[in-house]
Amino acid sequence: MAEGIPENKKRLNASSKEEVKIHIKSSAKFIAVASGKGGVGKSTVAVNIAAAIAIKGFKVGIFDADVYGFTIPKMLGITGRPRAIAEDQILPLEKHGIKVMSMGFLVKETQPVIWRGPMIHKAIKQILTQTLWGDLDYLIIDLPPGTGDVAISLGMLVPDMSIIIVTTPQDVSSKVACRALRMAKTTNLKILGIIENMSYFICRKCGEKAYIFGQGGGEDLAREEGVPFLGEIPLEQSIREGSDSGRPLALEESDSPAKKTFERIVSNILKM
Repeated sequence: MAEGIPENKKRLNASSKEEVKIHIKSSAKFIAVASGKGGVGKSTVAVNIAAAIAIKGFKVGIFDADVYGFTIPKMLGITGRPRAIAEDQILPLEKHGIKVMSMGFLVKETQPVIWRGPMIHKAIKQILTQTLWGDLDYLIIDLPPGTGDVAISLGMLVPDMSIIIVTTPQDVSSKVACRALRMAKTTNLKILGIIENMSYFICRKCGEKAYIFGQGGGEDLAREEGVPFLGEIPLEQSIREGSDSGRPLALEESDSPAKKTFERIVSNILKM
């Protein structure tokens, strides 16, 4: 571990009777990005939030805990394998000033991860605690969709973790997102708020907003559950292009509505 960086000891709840050590400075903040279902752009949101935080001068990392559908390495354009410097200590890879650890570094891109609950908990714990995160200010954790083993494990391993829920506007998505939100409440996680992704599409010719997937589902859910609504991210080609090219939109010199929304969301998160 880097000299002068204290280990942050994270105690689990009393019933688990376990203590883990995370190699990160004691003031670091942990923010999980979750969704009720897949396909809502959760990982894209996580990557752009991390990038927007980095632009503001903070030291940030991403733990890609989506063990079945890891995409963070692709979205950041980062390849290779982490280097072990001791039997139980590994260095994360880094790109765009963001430290990254992912299952995608440990298996082939197309190789399925076929694990059951106990194996997942062990792997998540091992990766989280053996990585030398260093002097990060923020660690963004990209959770798998739903309310399964990984979310529960991280809720135990990082009891002071905050969480952001990502949904899309349509009713079917927001209803499923509600389950993830209530899981967070049940496990006593701090809920930073809800982000609605793919909220609308702006016509390039007329400038009108088209609400392709419906309107207001994320904001309605936030109001019903009494949590902050962090913002609406429009459906933009530049977001997809950034994810495919390995350079998130938040890093680009752009005045796009989506980038501005990410900046506003991060400004609010940093105040929480």
